[in-house]
Amino acid sequence: MTVPYADPGLAPDVILEEELQEPRQFKVLLHNDDYTTMEFVVEVLMRVFHKSEEEAMRVMMSVHEQGVGQCGIYTAEVAETKVHMVHQMARARSFPLRCSMEEV
Repeated sequence: MTVPYADPGLAPDVILEEELQEPRQFKVLLHNDDYTTMEFVVEVLMRVFHKSEEEAMRVMMSVHEQGVGQCGIYTAEVAETKVHMVHQMARARSFPLRCSMEEV
């Protein structure tokens, strides 16, 4: 997408095209461990990632069966915030749940 803008150093009727780039996107992932309960993972998915119970169960089963589950795709700042929220919730409940982000 290009956005026209006027350069003050050029004649007023000259318009330049500036290329806008989409923000980088990151997947937020939950990782399986032997201690975090399935119920807590579902709770995290519903509270932090606003998943329905059915969707949260599907992601939780992916974490359980494949070792990792994708929670969503976000801009860097939003992904970082969600990773931090998951770690805070897990620490508060004494679970070692790991959450990470990786660029799409």
